[in-house]
Amino acid sequence: MDDHTDQTRKPRADAVRNRERVLEAAKAVFSAGGPEASLEAVAKRAGVGIGTLYRHFPTREDLFEAVYRREVEQLSELAEQLKSAKDPVDALRRWLRSGVEFVATKKGMVAALALAVQSGSELHAFSFDRLTRATGSLLERAVAAGEMRADISPEDFLRAFFGICYIHDQPGWQSTALRLLDVFVDGLRVQAASKTKARAARPAKSAAKRRR
Repeated sequence: MDDHTDQTRKPRADAVRNRERVLEAAKAVFSAGGPEASLEAVAKRAGVGIGTLYRHFPTREDLFEAVYRREVEQLSELAEQLKSAKDPVDALRRWLRSGVEFVATKKGMVAALALAVQSGSELHAFSFDRLTRATGSLLERAVAAGEMRADISPEDFLRAFFGICYIHDQPGWQSTALRLLDVFVDGLRVQAASKTKARAARPAKSAAKRRR
């Protein structure tokens, strides 16, 4: 019985490994984008035959959606792991850096995902809910630690994040996005907000002294 069990389990284990290899390869290929982002390129990078790829993902859209869901789930898991990080602001930055990789993958298959991720679709609801909760958990820690302003919602934070990532599609956009995201996060720091209020209050105080 044990031998029979082993024989029946091995194909399933191989299938799981092959599926993961295809998804990991697809992430790399789609992130690069361009004419080279073909299913054949994915199969070659994963080290499997094109037939194996199609057995797991019968259509191009099936593969794109699986990659997208996997990326969202990994970002959610990363947020959970980072909740125990010592520095909550650094944890938020680390999550954002991984988020840029997610956007890079998404950009490589944006046309195919356009219909699947349209507002109101199940996939859109799935991703928005997961990413909002992930962002919210990290923001809450930073706010509770007195490091970040409390007047920005997870939804607004995500909108700003995606807005920065989609500023342009030229080569090197990731480095620009990372730099701007650092500026964005620094602008939400409590220290930065306090300095801004202090600078705004100075002219008013000076005017009051002159009137005296």
